[in-house]
Amino acid sequence: EALTGRGVLSRVMAALGAYRCIECNREAAELYRDYQRGVLRISICKSCQKPVDKYIEYDPVIILINAILCKAQAYRHILFNTKINIHGKLCIFCLLCEAYLRWLQLQDSSQNTDPDDLIRYAKEWDFYRMFGIASLEQTSFLVGIFITLWWMRPEMLKTKSDFILLLKALLLSSYGKLLLIPAVIWEHDYTPLCLAFIKVFVLISNSQAIRVTLNLNRMLPWLAIFFGLILENGVVYLFQKMGWDV
Repeated sequence: EALTGRGVLSRVMAALGAYRCIECNREAAELYRDYQRGVLRISICKSCQKPVDKYIEYDPVIILINAILCKAQAYRHILFNTKINIHGKLCIFCLLCEAYLRWLQLQDSSQNTDPDDLIRYAKEWDFYRMFGIASLEQTSFLVGIFITLWWMRPEMLKTKSDFILLLKALLLSSYGKLLLIPAVIWEHDYTPLCLAFIKVFVLISNSQAIRVTLNLNRMLPWLAIFFGLILENGVVYLFQKMGWDV
């Protein structure tokens, strides 16, 4: 049933040559073949002789669990063999989560409890400011990654579609930031440790997204992330020098 529901999307993507084998990353003409009368068969990769994409039969929950485990096959399935366009909305929501966390920490550090309207407007402005700062930091991080990859492997980012695909992969792999809200709501003595683990998890996911998208070894994605973090922390330092609480 899962295969039948993807029939139209399968034909469209096959026409675009967008499929990849989740095992060896080679291009594939189709994910499965329809023999009519409900008879479907998953295609076999001509290169590695394994199913092109076993995940087309899996429940979305299983795919999500495999993605959380940072399995390259799950990432290839999501990025190359499905049509997911939630990366923009996901990015905005993650930034809102991060801005809310910073805004909450800022309010905790403030001792002013005056209910005056002016104070409330100031607190609202603080949230917008935190959102702007989080957006600039995220942009700096991504720019650092793109600059490093373009400098180290310019052949990997030759076209606009290459940049868009990598950007999509990085935004989707940042879904771990959604865990910031539960970590703050269920505040505990170990909350700072949880926030650190969330940060590490997001970076690991970003690294896997780069590796899968560009078919690289493990070293270069981490190098790109390292320079992205340097640029991001440079922006943080600049804000601190300006006297802004970040």
